[in-house]
Amino acid sequence: MESPSEILVDLECVEEGTRAASLLHPLRIRILALARAPASATEIAGKLRMSRQKINYHVRRLAEEGLLRRAGRRRKRNMVEQRYVAVARSFVLAPVVLGDLSADWRRVQDAASAEFLLALTTQVQSDLARASKAARAAGTRVSTLSLKSQFRFESGAQRAEFARALREAVVEVIARHSAVNELPSGRPAPGVPYRLVLGCYPYAEEEVAPEGE
Repeated sequence: MESPSEILVDLECVEEGTRAASLLHPLRIRILALARAPASATEIAGKLRMSRQKINYHVRRLAEEGLLRRAGRRRKRNMVEQRYVAVARSFVLAPVVLGDLSADWRRVQDAASAEFLLALTTQVQSDLARASKAARAAGTRVSTLSLKSQFRFESGAQRAEFARALREAVVEVIARHSAVNELPSGRPAPGVPYRLVLGCYPYAEEEVAPEGE
């Protein structure tokens, strides 16, 4: 008998087109959500109120794409059912899936636009996807720094002053606590290369459902 694995990673970055297409299938999304805990095709079919044959087909396809993995077996009456579990709790599509259509910040002229920031975040995703893949292969982990804060500006002048002060502070910290990225010859300097991306943007507040709903 196979024993179910207790390890379920928090996030899986999907870089291959065929895996992305499989992941975006509406029914397969529901199957993966239910398979965060080990389950057989029969169990999933029961929860979705669909035929076992139909769910079993999609389960096999998800397993072939590496989005589900075997997680032990269970005996039900005179049958032994194979159980599966999702390879991660959540998934994200890497920008490389779009190929030449992927956003590129260098193609956006207005550096103060939402489009520029969106394109810049795709580079962050791509960088982290490659770094994470290399780290898993080497048996290590990626060391990162994340900062998140929420606040409000009461005027354009306040926002502009914030941007100026933040820019000066970041430039000072980088100069004081890091090494140069390139040698005078243009070649990479010694050390591990890092990128720093800061984004500040207005957001629409999420609607909160009334109590009791």
